[in-house]
Amino acid sequence: MNSSNKSTAIWQHPLILSSTDQPACIDDLRPSDADYGALDPKTFETIEAEALFTKINYTKTDMGNLAVYRSLTRPAANAQLLQQKQAALHEITTNPQRYDALSGYIDPLVAGEQSLNHLLYGEFVGGLTTDVPLDGSNKLEFGGHGYRQFKDGTRFVVQMVETANKLPQVESPYLRELINTINDFATSRIYALVKGPIYLSTGKFKTKQEKPAFLPLPRFRPSLFKLIPMLIYAASVYGILFVFETMLPALGDSYIGHGILALTIPVFPIIMLAMGISDRDTIIYPLRQQFRESPELAKAMEALGLLDELLSYHRYAQSFDGDKVLPDVVDNKNHLLTISQARNPLLISKIPDYVPNDITLDATGRLTIITGPNSGGKTAYCKTIAQIQLLGQMGCYIPAAKAQLVPVDHIYYQAPDAGQLDVGMGRFGHELKRTREIFFNSTPRSLVILDELSEGTTFEEKMTLSEYILKGFHQLGASILLVTHNHELCERLQQENIGRYLQIEFTSNGPTHRLIAGVSRVSHADRVATEIGFSKEDVEKHLEKQRMHSD
Repeated sequence: MNSSNKSTAIWQHPLILSSTDQPACIDDLRPSDADYGALDPKTFETIEAEALFTKINYTKTDMGNLAVYRSLTRPAANAQLLQQKQAALHEITTNPQRYDALSGYIDPLVAGEQSLNHLLYGEFVGGLTTDVPLDGSNKLEFGGHGYRQFKDGTRFVVQMVETANKLPQVESPYLRELINTINDFATSRIYALVKGPIYLSTGKFKTKQEKPAFLPLPRFRPSLFKLIPMLIYAASVYGILFVFETMLPALGDSYIGHGILALTIPVFPIIMLAMGISDRDTIIYPLRQQFRESPELAKAMEALGLLDELLSYHRYAQSFDGDKVLPDVVDNKNHLLTISQARNPLLISKIPDYVPNDITLDATGRLTIITGPNSGGKTAYCKTIAQIQLLGQMGCYIPAAKAQLVPVDHIYYQAPDAGQLDVGMGRFGHELKRTREIFFNSTPRSLVILDELSEGTTFEEKMTLSEYILKGFHQLGASILLVTHNHELCERLQQENIGRYLQIEFTSNGPTHRLIAGVSRVSHADRVATEIGFSKEDVEKHLEKQRMHSD
């Protein structure tokens, strides 16, 4: 892949800055049944992606916030892009001066960023006030005609561009591309309009460079108080006063002129408000429409967000103790994930003595089956795999000692979903439908996690269905993890040398939360029932109390 293709890969389309009359928000990026990337809505919910976003999000700007969320919901599948992104993050992490420079660039922009949203998406309802949001409205409404928002919003953009030009030279191509994008925006026509001055010519806007040198054109000034109209008004009032003062002595009354003058005073604010409405409808609204539809401005704002995203990942890595690493990203036609001492990103801060585990999803272990009793850590292990794959594919640090991965095109997680049963289909049909959906959309670069298979039918049917489904996934070449209590199924597959088998380690004190090789054939149902107070003895004691009560 050449450098120009790598640069192009940075930019996802559509860009985050909205060209509609509503600003972009997280709801626009959240996966839906009709629109999703690597995570479908069910997987997104099951792997607790929202909680993961909250955990890693240390951004300071709105654009950065949206950039991180988009990376979470639509992680990059381009290995070269991820390598570039990692190199940029590594440069920030290992060079404190670079971090300070970029942080010092973004921090002063935080306060002004909202002003651009106000300009691009606000509604200005008129009146003399200019900067007060109106309460009780679902829209972004302001009093006034947009002058204040125009000045503040354009000032923010100018500050963003001019301060970017002062950033030191960077080494990584990814960082260089982001900073150059902001600097290149300074050469665009839209930036010339943002910076001003703006001249008006027969319903069109001209920049300073476009204005003919000796052609006098009116210049737009974002203010209700305009010098020339005020001078014309003052001259008109003075003319009226002069005429009446020269004529009134002959009429015998020297106060009529002053009375006429008093009547002209209320006309002044009416004229001002009319000019404000005209400026709003014929200048500010059309100008901001050009700003909203500008790919150059959208790209520059996105570059700001992506810089903030990198700083957020650095701060996230500093927020927890223990091993952390940027995984070695490999470009391969089949998915691969190998990790040493992996920890769950959501649990490491809650459980100080969290037990790490190794993860190996490779050609040998394309199918991994995990067995063991409930409450042993099987689900936590599977979620750890999905979350770490996602973090690594965002270009972020992962809590592990060492890691290697191939980017996936999809992550699928099937878990029991009793609250969403299809009418007339039952649990078996509902879950089989979900398995079918996953199977027909999986590729060799997919990661699929299945929490049990073919539940809700007879044991014989469960064995037959599970066997051919797993063999089908295995032939597809995707990475498959199955969580099951069905050791008989494991024995069938082992006879054909298919898969890798892990079980939860147990001691006399209970689960250690470590996964070790093997298939669990022991049930700990009695232990779990005793722990929750529903053992055979608990049931018998309860019945005995009921009998004594009735006697």
